[in-house]
Amino acid sequence: MKKEYDFSNSHRNPYTKFLKKQITIRIEEETIQYFKDLSEETGISYQNLMNMYLSDCAQNQKKLTITWE
Repeated sequence: MKKEYDFSNSHRNPYTKFLKKQITIRIEEETIQYFKDLSEETGISYQNLMNMYLSDCAQNQKKLTITWE
């Protein structure tokens, strides 16, 4: 191992913009089970399915319609 390394010609990692951020979120058990069941059908992990769904909502600017009665 060297005492010093020369990073003057190094480049930023171009994939850092694609990294995911870990968060804590409370989700109902039924919702998690829905995505876990879907995961078994598709072969995609339920976390990735949830991320894909939320990303689709964000990209298409879907808005939740809430009616209070």
